[in-house]
Amino acid sequence: MSMVVAAVGVHVLDTHVLGIESIPAGSEGQLVETIRMSPAGTAGGTAVVLSRLGATVRSYGAVGTDPVGDTLLALLTREGVDVAGLVRKDSAQTSASVLPVRPDGERPAWHCIGANGAFTLDDLPADVLDGVTHLHLGGPEFLGGDAAAELLARARAAGITTSLDVLAPGDPDMLAWIAAALPHTDHLLPNDEQVLGFTGAATLAEGALALVAAGAGCVAVTQGARGALVATADGVTEVPAYAVEVVDTTGCGDAFSAGYLRGLSLDRTPAEAAALGCATAAQVAQGLGTDAGSYDLAAVEAFARSAATMAG
Repeated sequence: MSMVVAAVGVHVLDTHVLGIESIPAGSEGQLVETIRMSPAGTAGGTAVVLSRLGATVRSYGAVGTDPVGDTLLALLTREGVDVAGLVRKDSAQTSASVLPVRPDGERPAWHCIGANGAFTLDDLPADVLDGVTHLHLGGPEFLGGDAAAELLARARAAGITTSLDVLAPGDPDMLAWIAAALPHTDHLLPNDEQVLGFTGAATLAEGALALVAAGAGCVAVTQGARGALVATADGVTEVPAYAVEVVDTTGCGDAFSAGYLRGLSLDRTPAEAAALGCATAAQVAQGLGTDAGSYDLAAVEAFARSAATMAG
């Protein structure tokens, strides 16, 4: 089935430094294995992976007029993402992160919010929803719940499937800030720490169900090496992860979102879509950055079938 996505919100240029075990003292230097740049963000990273999985993707958001923005636009374009909807602002630099990657794949981060903090609904063209089958809003906290709700409601009124991915850490005040958007969200895509932080629930299942009760149609939660948990009004389903050798966990959440949303477009159930999300995240975990490797939908599905055969 054809899938046309408007990926709205946070776009970031990530710089990964692979082979970091410690930060050098003073002004000392250190040789590393790799330094690499990749497009990222809860909208930008998801856009890249959706494009690889066969969706037509249009990005909307804000970047600076700096060379960082030039690089980010070039990398998105190389991945087949339409960047005409990314406005350029003189008032802020392009959002960027530096990620020193530890040998186990974990990574701390230095991040500059930049132009993502200057993005408003006024930056969207009037035809943003024309021909779109899916609206994915990454980072609704930058717009605020009321503005996010306005955009999502417009999309749903047009028969468009909506999804939401929050960038900020889980906190009850953050949930209150974006709460108005939840009743207009078909699929909420948080991680486990966000769910527990937003809700204060004792278990992930309880927290996910609380978010369904707050208005989200379905909550698909990533939980790292444990895979995903899918909650709807009908109950909760656990979806296991795939065992792979982890190089870098950067972008795995965005990759899960992309695989999950692509699965929905193929008329799969939320649990089946989450399985495709986990298989997609496994591709990204084995390389450096959201755009690591050369996978497509056929390759991800073949990987999932092979893993299932080996497990059986």
